[in-house]
Amino acid sequence: MKKIAIIIGVLIIIGLGIWAWQASEKSPVAKINNRSFKLYVAKTEKDKQIGLSKYKKIENERGMVFSFSKANYYPFWMKEMKFPIDIIYINDGKIVTIYRNVPTPKDKLSPPVYNSTKPADTVLEVNAGLSQKYNFKEGDTVSFSNI
Repeated sequence: MKKIAIIIGVLIIIGLGIWAWQASEKSPVAKINNRSFKLYVAKTEKDKQIGLSKYKKIENERGMVFSFSKANYYPFWMKEMKFPIDIIYINDGKIVTIYRNVPTPKDKLSPPVYNSTKPADTVLEVNAGLSQKYNFKEGDTVSFSNI
């Protein structure tokens, strides 16, 4: 009876391991200059309004992606943000604008608005300082998977 319980336990552990591996393989990911970020995806308009402001902080290997149906000048702000970020505007898989070390707003009622210098179809937000640390620059290629 003990052998059967051990075998069942091992099978359950193997099954959970396979499930976790498959789930991680399907996680949305952005890759820039051989740096990967597991992504939170802002799917709905409400998600896009809230963005990362619902988090107290995120890990350095995380980010949030905002995808749009067409390239345009999409304004972003830091309303209710609890930590500084880098805002990376992307069009057709290339970085077009980077705002580095965007601070949390001092004026909660009227925070500054950030806009790309060229039309963008995607915005990626990561922890402040990472775009400088990893030397991201305009023109760098950004690839996305499992979005």
